[in-house]
Parts: sequence; C-alpha cells; structure tokens
Amino acid sequence: MRIVAIIQARMGSTRLPGKVMKDLRGQTVLARVVGRVRNAREVGEVVIATTHQPEDDVIVDECRRLAVRVFRGEVNDVLDRYYQAAKQERAEAIVRITSDCPLIESAVTDATIRAFLERRPDYASNVLRRTYPRGLDTEIMTWDALARSWRQAGQPYQREHVTPYIYENPDRFTLHSVEGETDYSGHRWTVDEPEDLAFLRAVYEGLEDDKHFTWEDVLKLLKGEPGLVEMNRHVSQKALRQG
Repeated sequence: MRIVAIIQARMGSTRLPGKVMKDLRGQTVLARVVGRVRNAREVGEVVIATTHQPEDDVIVDECRRLAVRVFRGEVNDVLDRYYQAAKQERAEAIVRITSDCPLIESAVTDATIRAFLERRPDYASNVLRRTYPRGLDTEIMTWDALARSWRQAGQPYQREHVTPYIYENPDRFTLHSVEGETDYSGHRWTVDEPEDLAFLRAVYEGLEDDKHFTWEDVLKLLKGEPGLVEMNRHVSQKALRQG
C-alpha cells in the first residue's frame, strides 16, 4: 500500500503569521516536522501541501532545501488541497499531519498507521479520543474515504479542517481510535501563539539530541522542569467551527 504523509503548511496563520518558518534551534519549524515525519518507518512519501499564494513561495523554497515534494493548491479549501495532492501522488492511504507540530513523534505515527493497516477502517487517528499530547496528532484515511469526503463535505469548517466530515459521520465511514495507556492529553505541544513557540524552543534547548529525542524524553524533561509547562498552559485551542 502506498502511504503518503501530507503535511499542510502556509504562511498565513491568523494567530502567529509565518509560524512554520520560525527558527527552532537552528532549523525552521517546518524542517523539524519534516525531519520527524521522515523517521516514521510506515510512511512511504512525504509531501508538503501549501497554497498558490505568493507569500507561500518561501515554503516552496524551504521544501527544495529539504528535498521534500510539494503541492500547491487552494488556500481555504484544505480538503481539496489534500485530495489533489493525494491524487497527484497516487496515494492509497493518506496520513494527515499539520506543520505546527514540531514534536510529532514517528513512533506514535507508526503505531497509528499500523493500527490502520491491521484493522482496515476507513479512518484511524489518535485524536478521536485524545490520550496523547496535542501536537502528536496523526490521522490516516483511505483514498476512498478522502475522495468521498471531498465530494460530499459541504460546510466551510469541514473543508478547512479536512477530516471532520469523516469522523462526524460514523454511519458512513468505519472509524478506529488509537489510544495510549495513560492520558497525557492535557499537554500542549503545538504552535499557535508566541507562548507556544517559546515553550517549544525551551524544550528543544533542554534536550541534548535534538534530532532523535522521543516524546517520552519530552515528558521526562517536563517532569524535571515543571515550569516549562506553565509557559503555554493558558493558550486555548480554537474551536473547530471557528476555522
């Protein structure tokens, strides 16, 4: 099965513009995400899905530097962007990753993909019932599920967030939830606000091996330095229908 990880990325973030190109210990946030996703053994290809906007030319340049494939598509209809990118890549299964998760964990991504391959649902993810920190989000769906969603999803938030139409319709799609043994969902490891970026920079500075550390290493760091958790604890996640 051809499994393609598609990472959505653009410069026009409303809360922290240009966040994917911010520096994170000598590399861009996007580079960190790409590097960690490439460590996933179950992923066959990694593609960045960005937009046709001129401001996203810098993302295309970064993709060239990273030698990663890139697709340019719609700005707000991210579902169409995923569909067209997956079609271009002849993907049989599509892994959805967002570019604001520079602590994304290859082992967690691989576990989610393996559960998908074993159970054979239309869609599997570790976000249906969260037990992992926000920022390790991995979703995987069949080409057929993505195509059906692309044809049928009509609400703007369903187009912008790619997968809601699938998991909001369990009567039309088979779903599988991937969960950990311990609930760490209270941790926030994603970039939406300046405080999030400050937190992630502190994490990267606090870990010696900034290429191969695991999410368990991050938990150990935070246990030893609980003040780091307070840096972005107050930041709230936007509601799904807020866009």
